[in-house]
Amino acid sequence: MVWDRTRPRAYTLRVGGTDQSYVDLDDPTRLEFDYIQRLADVVDCAADAGVRVRILHLGGAGLTLPRYVCATRPHSAQVVFEPDAALTEFVREHLPLPPRSGIKVRATDGRAGVGELRDGYAELLVVDAFVGARVPADLTTLEFFGQAQRVLTDGGLILVNVTDRGPFDYGRRVLAGLSATFPYAAFCAEPATLKGRRFGNLILLGSAAPLPLARLAERAGRSPFPYRVLHGARLTQLVAQAHPFTDAESAQSPAPPGGLAHFA
Repeated sequence: MVWDRTRPRAYTLRVGGTDQSYVDLDDPTRLEFDYIQRLADVVDCAADAGVRVRILHLGGAGLTLPRYVCATRPHSAQVVFEPDAALTEFVREHLPLPPRSGIKVRATDGRAGVGELRDGYAELLVVDAFVGARVPADLTTLEFFGQAQRVLTDGGLILVNVTDRGPFDYGRRVLAGLSATFPYAAFCAEPATLKGRRFGNLILLGSAAPLPLARLAERAGRSPFPYRVLHGARLTQLVAQAHPFTDAESAQSPAPPGGLAHFA
């Protein structure tokens, strides 16, 4: 865990050489990583300000996004599937959650945990799970997205954080699976990543109901880390002839370039 010398109680959680989370215990709305800001923007646009939501998170680490939701939407019901029980115990000890946070962390694999949930369990499903710096293969397949659709409410929304670099051979296949499952989809990335100039995070969205694209695009333009939101014809063009991953033929996300990374 690395202390931020500019903030008295802010830390970066580093696991296996990868910066997994940034947490400011005094201000959980301070989001240091750009992809977390994008995830938070989607949550903010998915429901009116302050309204409680039921969220399922696959991947926990420092619990940055759950803390943000706790601060901005008090009394929300949040369940986190984080299979690394030792990591969760470390986080609870060194980066304690606020009292009555409503955040419940279960030492459960994301795919297995989702399979055990009832239909219509969550309004939002956030897939932000990494093994080291790579996305697990079983959380990006057509079969998994079918399970995700089942556990979401009728108007529920899935957010998937993956990493790739243009021309997005991996990301386009994940997006193809999402688009094949959900009638409405979108793709969010910052301009340099979108243009293939750098390896970075891609936030993929899917829902059975229309997405809040106008609000999200407005957020994207004024974000501290501006990004683009692709949908409609542009999204179809991006997916092109990409084939979804399946349980029989799946892959982890590509490894990031050498050196320390904060993509997970």
